[in-house]
Amino acid sequence: MIVLDTNALMMPVECNVRVFEELERVLSRTEGDVTEYVTPVAVRTELEKLADGAGAEATAAAVGRDLLDRCSVRETDADYADDAVLELATRPDATHAVTNDKPLKRRLLDAGVPVISLRGRNKLGITQP
Repeated sequence: MIVLDTNALMMPVECNVRVFEELERVLSRTEGDVTEYVTPVAVRTELEKLADGAGAEATAAAVGRDLLDRCSVRETDADYADDAVLELATRPDATHAVTNDKPLKRRLLDAGVPVISLRGRNKLGITQP
């Protein structure tokens, strides 16, 4: 199970990254491999609020909201998106989290979760705890 946060789902517009293709590449998976992508309800809520705005951020959030079709949206005890991502990422069936948020990345690494984030212009890489 790979947990994605808000900015991971906004990467296609903000960073010109084909997120799911890059995740397959970084994780050395092939199309036949089954990978479950999940995101918390709090991330969906955040994307919906951002998409209601205007400008580039709203466009990126709208694209991110559309990408939720490729994810399983899960309930968590946390209402704040970063806390909810951490909650899901520390479950036993989670293998990685995807984020570019530096404070969240630090929290995830401190909790022992490998983090996938932007490396260079439009490639993803894994940081081990």
